[in-house]
Amino acid sequence: MSSLAAGTHATVHRVQPHGGDRVDRLVALGVTAGAPITVLQTFPGIVFLCDQTELAVERAVADTILVKPAEE
Repeated sequence: MSSLAAGTHATVHRVQPHGGDRVDRLVALGVTAGAPITVLQTFPGIVFLCDQTELAVERAVADTILVKPAEE
C-alpha cells in the first residue's frame, strides 16, 4: 500500500504477518481482505480511510498491507 499515491482507491488483498500484534490490530480496525481503502496522505506517514475510519500507520506497516488498486 505504501507505493500508492494520495487519492488512490484500492481494495485490501491481504495483510502479511510482520511480527508482534500488528496484523491483529489492523484486523480489529477493519483492515481485512476485501475492505475498500482510500489513501489520504503519503508523507511523512501513510494515512488512509478504511470503511469510514481514518487510520495512520508507519511506512513499514503500510508495506505489509497488500492491495489491488480499484479499476477506474
